[in-house]
Amino acid sequence: MSEEMVEVPVKAAEPLRAAGSLQQNRLFLDFFWDLAKPEQEVRLKAVENLIQYLKTQNKEDELEYTFKRLVDGLGHTRETARPGFSLALGQVLSAFEDVSLQSVLDRIKEKHSLQAVKKKLARNAMFGNLFGVLALHQSGRLSKEPQVVLGCVKLLQNLSQHKQHLKDLPNKTMTDILSEIPEEVFEEVLLNALQTDLASAFRTPEQLQLLLVALQRFPQTLKPKKLKNLLGSSTIINADNIPRLTEVLKMAAQSVKKERVLPAVVLDLLKLSLKEDSFQLFWNKAIVDGMLKEQQGPTHFLSFRLLGAALPLLSLSQLKEVLSGEVMMLYGEHVVTAQKPDRFKLAPEMDDYVSSFLQGCRDSDRQLAVMLGFSSLTNQGYPVVPSVWRVVQHLQPAALLGYVDWLKNAFLQPQMDRLLDFSTRKQKSNQEGKEQENSVFRLRKWIVARLSSIIDNHQVKKQEELIMDVARFVFFHAFFSTRKASADIAETKEKLSVPLDERTRGVLVNSFFGLLMSMHHLPLSDDSAEAAAVNQKRVLGVTADGNMWIYHLVQYADVLLNQPKHVQSSRPFSPEQRQAWDSMLESVANLKKKAKKGPSAESSAFQQLFLLVGMHLFKAPEELLDIMKDLQSCMDKAQEKKAKKKKKKKQASEQQQQQEEEEEPEWVEVMVDILLSLLSQQSRHIRQVCKTVFSSICPHVTAAALTTILDVLDPDRDDEEDGAVVVTDDTNKPQKKKSKDGDENEEMEDDESDESDEDSDEEAEDEAMEEEEKDDDEEEEMESEEVDQNFRLELMKVLQQQNALATEEDGSSDEDMDDDAMMELDKSLSALFSEQKKKTQAKKDEKAKLQKERTLVREFKIKVLDLVEVFVARQAGSPLVLGLVEPLLTIIDRGMSSNSEQQEQDFLRRAADIFRNQLCRSKVYCRTAGDRQGELHDLLDKLVTKAQKLSDSSVCLYYFSASLYVVKVLRGAPPAETKDDPTAGRAAATDIEFMGNVDVDRVSAVFRDALSSFMSRRKSPLTAQMFTDLFSRFPVLCVKLLDTAVQNITSGVRDHQQGQACVLVLRAMQSREVQQLLHGAPWTKLCGSVTDQLAASLQNVGQAESKVVKEKVVKVLELCQFVVKQVRHQKLSVDLDPLQNVLQPLTSSIAFKKTGKLEDTYWAVMKHFGVTKPKVEKTKPDGDADQQEAPKKKKGFLPETKKRKKRNKPVLEPAGDKSASTNKPGADKGQAKKKPDKKAKQKRPADGATASQENPSKKSKTQSENQPAKKKKKKPKQKKE
Repeated sequence: MSEEMVEVPVKAAEPLRAAGSLQQNRLFLDFFWDLAKPEQEVRLKAVENLIQYLKTQNKEDELEYTFKRLVDGLGHTRETARPGFSLALGQVLSAFEDVSLQSVLDRIKEKHSLQAVKKKLARNAMFGNLFGVLALHQSGRLSKEPQVVLGCVKLLQNLSQHKQHLKDLPNKTMTDILSEIPEEVFEEVLLNALQTDLASAFRTPEQLQLLLVALQRFPQTLKPKKLKNLLGSSTIINADNIPRLTEVLKMAAQSVKKERVLPAVVLDLLKLSLKEDSFQLFWNKAIVDGMLKEQQGPTHFLSFRLLGAALPLLSLSQLKEVLSGEVMMLYGEHVVTAQKPDRFKLAPEMDDYVSSFLQGCRDSDRQLAVMLGFSSLTNQGYPVVPSVWRVVQHLQPAALLGYVDWLKNAFLQPQMDRLLDFSTRKQKSNQEGKEQENSVFRLRKWIVARLSSIIDNHQVKKQEELIMDVARFVFFHAFFSTRKASADIAETKEKLSVPLDERTRGVLVNSFFGLLMSMHHLPLSDDSAEAAAVNQKRVLGVTADGNMWIYHLVQYADVLLNQPKHVQSSRPFSPEQRQAWDSMLESVANLKKKAKKGPSAESSAFQQLFLLVGMHLFKAPEELLDIMKDLQSCMDKAQEKKAKKKKKKKQASEQQQQQEEEEEPEWVEVMVDILLSLLSQQSRHIRQVCKTVFSSICPHVTAAALTTILDVLDPDRDDEEDGAVVVTDDTNKPQKKKSKDGDENEEMEDDESDESDEDSDEEAEDEAMEEEEKDDDEEEEMESEEVDQNFRLELMKVLQQQNALATEEDGSSDEDMDDDAMMELDKSLSALFSEQKKKTQAKKDEKAKLQKERTLVREFKIKVLDLVEVFVARQAGSPLVLGLVEPLLTIIDRGMSSNSEQQEQDFLRRAADIFRNQLCRSKVYCRTAGDRQGELHDLLDKLVTKAQKLSDSSVCLYYFSASLYVVKVLRGAPPAETKDDPTAGRAAATDIEFMGNVDVDRVSAVFRDALSSFMSRRKSPLTAQMFTDLFSRFPVLCVKLLDTAVQNITSGVRDHQQGQACVLVLRAMQSREVQQLLHGAPWTKLCGSVTDQLAASLQNVGQAESKVVKEKVVKVLELCQFVVKQVRHQKLSVDLDPLQNVLQPLTSSIAFKKTGKLEDTYWAVMKHFGVTKPKVEKTKPDGDADQQEAPKKKKGFLPETKKRKKRNKPVLEPAGDKSASTNKPGADKGQAKKKPDKKAKQKRPADGATASQENPSKKSKTQSENQPAKKKKKKPKQKKE
């Protein structure tokens, strides 16, 4: 084969055939260019095409050339090209099996020989050899040719000496080769060659990896006797080898310091220790006593990664041992101390290890052991893993039940000695006697958050019994305690080893209401979902029996309240509160009975509201008692009203109206007051339930109830009752307010991070304290400026009383005072400064309180906007919606003008979104406004008038949108008769002309005044886009306002307004509806008047230099183009001559050079008059003309030498002009055309006297240019010779 390869190039070297072959195989040669390209897809495609081409053509010379090019490319200087050539070589060898691997290996050694190559190309040769062996390995044929395997291994052994370039790639390649060859080849061929490497396995991680792979692949060859001959011991892991193994592990840890991965050799060692039954020896001696004794760094991180990777490999007993050892302890310290942003965190990697283990493991006991091991790793009682640890979603049901039971037992009877607890060095130095109590609290706090997060995570597979068990557990310990065990109440059977304190109860209370929120959004379990109908709407917050989760908890709470002998409440109900509780249960029972007859969203919402308020009675009974009573009476009135409507309407009409007038307020108004009171509570669950309830009572909402909601949002009433309610609810309980706000899972994450920050990072805390002190000092300095005068007077009085104030007359000083006087002075000064400090602190507290009140009021208003949004969405067709227009505009107006904080901006953005997108742009609107025509017309007049007086254009846009909304309501929908009209044209015309209840003359007058104001005021908040929207939505009004817009083409106050008038007229005339309304003579008249105005406007242009004038001219010309086109197309009787006469001389007054749009529009208009744009011929500069002009200018700088035809000819000149004649061609050759122009400008005034007075820079420049010019002069002589 090799002889044939040598003969083929000789034939190909014939001159005639080589040229023909090159032309024929251009496609073939391009494959090799593509292999060197950096794009991986291009390289892969080139490999595929090359093999297909070779198989198709089947030419030996091309195959030989392919091997030559591919072997050459293995050492390519471009790093991205080497893998491409290596892959191509491997695939070609795999496709053409008749080519021997030995010949290719010889070719690789010859081409990339390290002895023959130059030192500069040695690195490329090394990579050429390496990629060549990889290509042979990728061919999949190595096992068939043992001698080639031996040659590859020897070559790799030589390459392994060059680690500075190749690192550990040769050893990895040897490992890959070993993993694919059969045992016979290894025993017969490679064993002797690798004996040195295998014997020195404890020197480097790569050599140890080679031995471990050989042991895994060839256990029959490397028997204990053979190992003893190689290493001196029959096993790898034993007491004698542990020190050497530890050193190799340390080297491996350092080698992956940047990559931050687990080396394969370490995991293979662990697997070998399990196989040799020496895991405890390896773990305790090599890892714990070896790796962990080093300083924290790569060795520790390798140990942590090995712990995570070992989880799937260990048995149950080994897992318990490892997860309660030194490695876990140090891992916990790393997690706690790595809280700062700039520190490396290994916790995410450990989460991935644990998650993959739980996903792949089906043994519940091993899963539970891992979860308990990580949950028992605590820092002063607080577990290191987060309370919302997501790996719990992979647990088997049995493991999840066991984990929840362990959490509950750890809460009831915390055994701190069984936990793997640790403290950092700073914590050890700071902790004193409070250690035990604080640790128990921290553990219980985490456990409660852990239980809540399990319920909140929808990915966790849990049964309804488990959910209810957790909810009952948290509720019982939040509000009750055990007196005596009861068989009916499972929670009373277990006793607390450490009593609950108030802090723990506060955590339990907050967690319980967060749990309620999570259960409110729980979907049905899988079993019940399968049993449900396929087309049924997805139900949330309901158990399999159809009852709400909160209903089951209320039933459980009622059981607890009815067994005072066994259970004691932490906050016992008063008789009045217990009566409210019982009445709530009765109301819920009645609602459930009615729901059975005909279920409705209203009854479900009221049930939920009753139940939620009932559960909140346990938390704040005094605050919610009145709300519960009002809710009860409100519900009764609503039911009575419905019952009366179903009875005799005729008999009771007058009497019932009188009774309802006497019964004030209406039940809906009371319900709205209740919802507003509940919204003042800082609970997201209450907020959502209030929205649900309000959406169900929206059809019954009255004007008075809506006014109550709008009064809360009124900016003028911030300091009145509603704001005070929100503040008084939470000022005395700031901690509870914070904990109730938002989702409890988010809260627990914050708690955890807060705890870790407080307890593990005192440095950060000290920095924060220093920053606070700095801020306090700055504030005190600012406030001291205000009270400086008063404080100075007080200080002067104290000093004068003690005779300590030095004066110029007596010259007294502190040295004249005795000790008693000094002590008395110190006391007086101390009292004065302490009083001043108290005043300063009081002012700061008052300022903080006011800021807090403003924040609470704004939060409350944002919640109230929920009700407005629901009402607009559900009752968009109600006449009451019209009452929202002005209040929402007032909110937007005030919000735009106030100092906007982030919270204020959110409130403003929300109100603006409701107004613009959900109210004004809603497809559903009030269509029964016939009896309110006068009121709506007055509102329209008021809105447009207000819009004209505003200063902010963005606020004016909202007012103008509101006015368009009012016009839409007044117009209403076209009657059904016109829609069903058989004549389509007539129906369309009637739809366009239909304006419903709109007083067209009055509304037109209002908008005409606004349009006149826009055109006559220099700074108007109105914009042309507003009137464009008006014209497009209401063509009838557009026709009424067209004459005003046309007049302002010339009478606008400024050029800008005149241009905007042209835009409005153009948009109006382009409208099909307007064209239909003005069909016939009115349309002709309009075109004539517009033409006259345009001619007058263009006649007044004059010399247009400013940008504004040019923009106006563009808009005028655009309108001209449309009008002229319409007149020509429709053949209207409109005289266009005056317009043409004005347009023709326009080119002289306006320069068309700068704005292309102006020029294009002008010639587009003139095209309709038959005048086309003159073509400008582009002429190239003629050389002869330049030669003729040069003598006329008499500039005096070398016109003869500039001529191209004389440039290469030798020039005979006098000696005095020699420098000038030789300088110019060289300079001109280097600088082309621009340089001679500059020199011409510089030397134009020069004569004999001034030429000698050039700048030094110019002289040096000319001197530097002289030398190359002289050299170039010799070239023509040489050519001629």
